[in-house]
Amino acid sequence: MESAQEAGPALHALLTDSVVGLAVWDTDLRCIWVNDALERYDGITREQRLGRRPRESLTGDTDELEALVRRVLTTGRCVTGREYRVPTEAGRRRDRAFSASFLRLHDAEGRTLGVCMVMLVVTDRRWAGDRLAMVSEAGTRVGTTLDVMRTAQELADFTVPLIADYVTVDLTEAVRLGEEPLDRLGPSQGRVPKFRRAGRASVHAGAPESLWSRGEVVYVPEPSPFMQVLSTGRPLLQPLIDPAHDTWLAHDPARAAKIREFGMHSLLILPVHARGVLLGVAVFVRTSNPTPFDENDQLLAEELVARAALSLDNARRYTRERNTALALQRSLLPRRVHGGTAMEVAARYLPADAEEGVGGDWFDVIGLPGDRLALVVGDVVGHGVHAAATMGRLGMAIRTLADLDLPPGEVLARLDRTFIRLTEDEEASAPEVPGMSATCVYAVYDPTTRTCTLALAGHPPPAVVHPGGDFSFPELPHGLPLGVGLLPFPSTELELPAGSLLALFTDGLVEDRHEDIEVGLQRVGRALTRKASSLEELGAAVIGTLPTTPPPDDVTLLLARGL
Repeated sequence: MESAQEAGPALHALLTDSVVGLAVWDTDLRCIWVNDALERYDGITREQRLGRRPRESLTGDTDELEALVRRVLTTGRCVTGREYRVPTEAGRRRDRAFSASFLRLHDAEGRTLGVCMVMLVVTDRRWAGDRLAMVSEAGTRVGTTLDVMRTAQELADFTVPLIADYVTVDLTEAVRLGEEPLDRLGPSQGRVPKFRRAGRASVHAGAPESLWSRGEVVYVPEPSPFMQVLSTGRPLLQPLIDPAHDTWLAHDPARAAKIREFGMHSLLILPVHARGVLLGVAVFVRTSNPTPFDENDQLLAEELVARAALSLDNARRYTRERNTALALQRSLLPRRVHGGTAMEVAARYLPADAEEGVGGDWFDVIGLPGDRLALVVGDVVGHGVHAAATMGRLGMAIRTLADLDLPPGEVLARLDRTFIRLTEDEEASAPEVPGMSATCVYAVYDPTTRTCTLALAGHPPPAVVHPGGDFSFPELPHGLPLGVGLLPFPSTELELPAGSLLALFTDGLVEDRHEDIEVGLQRVGRALTRKASSLEELGAAVIGTLPTTPPPDDVTLLLARGL
C-alpha cells in the first residue's frame, strides 16, 4: 500500500507533465486512460477520447490503427516505431512526426487488462533511422522472386498503408507484360495506352479505386501528371488534389469520378527506373489519411521505389533472357521426327522449371543411306541462352558428321573436338562466361540386320523393351562427356529383334535429388512396358511418371521401334 501511495505523485506527473503521450484501451477496445501529452500532440481532448475505440479517438489511418491495437491485444506481440503524424492545420503540410508503440498490459496474475500506446516525438535524426529500417525491411519483402508482376505487387503491398492508402505500379513497354505491344493499341476517348498495371494495393479490400486490373492496359490523357513524370523522369509531388481546378482531369472523367468517390486528396508519382532504363511509374494516393504528402514521404518512397526498381530490372532481364532461350531452343529442336521405312519414332520434350531456366537438351532423327537411321539425344549442361546456343551448334555439327556416314564412336570423337574448339573460342571472346560440358548418345539402326550400333559420351544408357515385354538397360561403355578430349568413344552393337523398342533419354528423366538413380531407371523401365496405342501415347505415359512437374531439369525422350 505504501508503495502505491509513494507512486501517486509519479503517476500524477505521468498524467499531467510527461512528454510521452500515453493512452490505454481495455479488452473491449474502449479508451480508459489518457494523459495530457497525447492531447497536446494530436489535438484530441480527453473527453473526445475516453470511452471511445481507437478509430474514434486517433488521427490518420484510424481503421488500420484499431486493427493494430486489436492484433496486439490478441497476440500479445508488441509493435514499436509505428509512424503517427498529425497535420498542423487542415489543408497544410504537417511539421511534426511521432513514433507510436503498442504493448499488451497484464495484472499480477497474468490476466490481460488491455493495450497501452506510447507516443514519442520523432526528431529528424530518429526519423532518418526509421526510414533506413523501413528500406532495410523492404529489401526482405520486395523482390523475393524473378517475377516482374509479383515484384510490382510486393512494392504496392509493402507501401500500403505505410506511405499511402492506395498505390499502383504501372510499367512501360520496357517491361514486356503482354503479347500486344502498347504502340499497336489505339487511343481511347482522348487517352493513350502508355502502361500496363503490374501492382496495386489499397486499404479497401479489392482496391475499388483502381480502374484497371493487374495486367491490363492503362490509358492516360496526354496532359497529365503521369505523362509528365514519364517524359521528364522526375518525381511529382502534389500535396492537394483539386478536381475542380486540375484541368487534366477534364480529359479523364473516370479517374476524376474515382477521386471524388474515395476522397483522394494528395498525390505522389515517382518514376521507376534502374540502370538508365525508365520502367514505369509508382503512384501513391492518400484518402482516409488526412495528412498531405510532403518531402519526407517523398524521400522514403523514392528509396523504396529505387530498391524495388533494381529487383524489377533484374526480373525484366531474366524474363527476357529466358524467353529468348526458350525461343532459340524450340527453333533448333525438330518439330516432328520421321523414321521413314525403318522405324516408328516419337519424341517428347519437357522444359525445366521456370526457376531453373532453359537447358540445353536436344534430339534428332537423321536419315542415312541404305534406309538406316541415326538417333541422337544430347544434353548441354547448364541453363539460359548460352546453353541453348551451344546446343544448337552441336546439333548442326552432328548433322554434318552424320552425312559423312561414320561409325557412332568416330562421330562422337569428332563432335568432341568440335565442342573443344567451340569452348576455346567462347572462353577467348567472353572469359566471364563459365565453361560448359555436354553429353550425347549417337545410335545407328540398320533395318536389314535389325541391329543398332551406338556410342555414349558421358550419357545415360538407353532402355530396350524386348518383344516379350521385359526391359533392360544394356551395359555399355559410358565414355567421357564431350569437351574432355582424352579417350575414344567405343561403339557397341545391339540386336533389336522385330517388335523391340529403343528409348533414348536425358538424365532429367531418371535423376531426382530425393531418390537413387536406380529408382528412376526402374520407374522408366516399367513405364515403357505399358500397353499403348502409339509411341506418342507411350511417351506421354513415361513423362507422366516424373516425381515433379515441371521437373527441375529439362527432360527429353526419344522412342524408336523397328518396322
